[in-house]
Amino acid sequence: MKTEWDYTNLAEAYLHRPEYASTAILEMLVCAGVKPGDEVCDVGAGAAHLTLELAKFGLNVWAVEPNDAMRSNGVKRTEKYSNVQWFEGVGEDTGMDSSKYDLVTFGSSFNVCDRKQALIETSRILKPRGWFACMWNHRNLDNPVQQAIEAVIKRHIADYSYGTRREDQTNIIDQSGLFGPVKFISGRIEHHLNAEDFIEGWKSHGTVYRQSPDVFEQIIAEIRQVVEQLNQETITVPYTTRIWMAQKKR
Repeated sequence: MKTEWDYTNLAEAYLHRPEYASTAILEMLVCAGVKPGDEVCDVGAGAAHLTLELAKFGLNVWAVEPNDAMRSNGVKRTEKYSNVQWFEGVGEDTGMDSSKYDLVTFGSSFNVCDRKQALIETSRILKPRGWFACMWNHRNLDNPVQQAIEAVIKRHIADYSYGTRREDQTNIIDQSGLFGPVKFISGRIEHHLNAEDFIEGWKSHGTVYRQSPDVFEQIIAEIRQVVEQLNQETITVPYTTRIWMAQKKR
């Protein structure tokens, strides 16, 4: 399924993205009051980074992903879980049944939707008093390596914007009128990975790519230089998982 954000060329690199902080995910699940066997729809499930955590908890996961390449990787990563099913769809039109789910999640995908329409669709497929949650892993920009990488990006993209992925999502959720008070959850995680995989992971950053298609390869090359100057086989990258969640009003 074609969407404005086409991740086909980024799908393999996306496998090197970090997992979410387990403490934050557990707090989200406890807040939503879900238990093993409950139904959850993971929208924009990608390569199953969040889907896997939901499946391990014992939830029945309906993973919705529009991109064939991303969905293929997600299917492979979750093939041992009988409680995961994969479908083609988008946040604004999931194709899922109404009033079915106890929880609907958007792992690093809410920002690539029309958020107002995605919230309407989420409300449609949620059970009464079900929960919505969106989340991202944000690089901790006080880290020296991340500061150097930010300098590379902004040298090539003077007006670089994170888009909505680093915004407080409270207002857009409140404005929908469909959900109760927003709860914010955060948790820190350190992502340890091979230096080459870290560089490959940068190739999955659609937000950077969309603002720099003509110089994206140069940005990646300069990020490589930053990493290689460290002369380390393994890179430790600190992230903060940030979650906004709210309960459907009725």
